[in-house]
Amino acid sequence: MRRCLVLLLFVWCAIASAVDAPRKVLVLGDSLSAAHNIPVEAGWVRLLDARTVKMATPWTMVNASISGETSLSGRNRLPGLLAKQRPGVVVIELGANDGLQGLPLGKLADNLDAMIGTATASGARVLLLGIELPVNYGPQYRDGLRKVYADAARKHGAALVPFLLDGVALDPALMQDDGLHPKASGEPRVAENVWKALSPMLH
Repeated sequence: MRRCLVLLLFVWCAIASAVDAPRKVLVLGDSLSAAHNIPVEAGWVRLLDARTVKMATPWTMVNASISGETSLSGRNRLPGLLAKQRPGVVVIELGANDGLQGLPLGKLADNLDAMIGTATASGARVLLLGIELPVNYGPQYRDGLRKVYADAARKHGAALVPFLLDGVALDPALMQDDGLHPKASGEPRVAENVWKALSPMLH
């Protein structure tokens, strides 16, 4: 009887500890998620972390984004990040650098497919953040890029934000001089774009 009580107490403590521990949202992205050329605390990931840690069941945003990251390098890093962080949700924001380099869209599609599949197999839910390229890349490539994100999300049942910089990219007052990255003043809008899709996944 005593052994049973001790065992039950141990199990109860383990469950309580797991419930109290903040759950993790792993963000795998490039410079658009790495707060490029602005203070880290002004980036959209940190802005959302300020919200998620205050939820009734707290979540912690783990930002594994690296400026210059491509879908292939993200695909190679993801298994190790999943093993280390054990996230409940994985946010994938990759493809911008693939597109800027004019890489074949089939390779991006293959890498996104692999990353979403790997994250899902680990037990995590996935939110895919789409990007768009400047108009000089032509309608065929730009339309193809949109389709890559839509098809990847549909195939795996992942949540999707079609365009991360919606409401920001075309406003010069919110964009840095390079025309590719938001200023700190544009990051709250980016955070809202993500939050609309992420919030239901955390409840």
